[in-house]
Amino acid sequence: MQAIVLVGGEGTRLRPLTAHVPKPALTVVDRPFLAYLVEWLAGHGVEEVVLACGFLPDVLRAELGAEEHEGVRLTYVVEPEPRGTAGAIRFAADALGDGLGERFLAINGDVLSDLDLTALLRSHEERGARASIALYGVEDSSAYGLVGTDPDGAVLEFREKTGEEAPGAINAGAYVLERSLLELIPPGEQVSIERQVFPRLVGDGLYGLLLDGYWMDFGTPDRYLQATWDILEGRVRTRVRPTGPGMFVHPRAEIAADAEIGPRAVIAAGCRVESGAVVAGSVLLAGSSVGAGARVGDSILAARSSVEAGAVLDGAVVGRDERVPAQA
Repeated sequence: MQAIVLVGGEGTRLRPLTAHVPKPALTVVDRPFLAYLVEWLAGHGVEEVVLACGFLPDVLRAELGAEEHEGVRLTYVVEPEPRGTAGAIRFAADALGDGLGERFLAINGDVLSDLDLTALLRSHEERGARASIALYGVEDSSAYGLVGTDPDGAVLEFREKTGEEAPGAINAGAYVLERSLLELIPPGEQVSIERQVFPRLVGDGLYGLLLDGYWMDFGTPDRYLQATWDILEGRVRTRVRPTGPGMFVHPRAEIAADAEIGPRAVIAAGCRVESGAVVAGSVLLAGSSVGAGARVGDSILAARSSVEAGAVLDGAVVGRDERVPAQA
């Protein structure tokens, strides 16, 4: 089984964290974000992940590995320009040629999830579907479009964002596709699978399956922090081993004996937290530092950034190599 993973976006909502690092390569707890997705796919029998890249592909390759991760073969294809979700799938498929199977998964690379893809694959085969969409139930659908199905799972309609707080089933960004579906996607063009391809398949082999589990569209600093705590507190199944409740402190971090860490914190390798400093509800990425007496709350420090003595941060995001001056 193969999966095409769409990782071509620039992650603009996560800037400045993604100014120099593509979002899939951004460290979450102790590994690149994309590693969670590859490990999730591996748990459902995927043997090759095809990464449809756009922004800073070499950084992504350096972070995740050139050829494999956790026994899963990695193949990188780089779009010459943004081509939308369907256009990226078509581009990756054309790059693979005969190496792509007759049935494959396609996954939005923004997703942190442990949904049961095996169940989606089984349902797809049992129904003889042309395309199957993983659906996820939410209590507040105001920020999402909804997918309507009949009792057998056949998709009946797509409803745009309503702005109303109401429960419903949303598109979770994970699909099983038949290779023959690629005929509906013109090569070399920008095409959306959600807006241009799936609506054409309503009543013609398009199904949805509501899945239980964890799902998050990981795209803003607030969601980055929430995903971090969900991983460390076990709300999503991953291979991460916390060093304490809601905590991950790398053994190569330097922390003063009288510094206060937590509740909730990630302190990465090469970080330094000096005497009397407080770090709570925050993530310190590799090589960042917090000076004596500084207080950092609900914030993210990108790699090699520094907060100098006595400064106070609350809900801040500090970019790579940036400095917060003393007493700020």
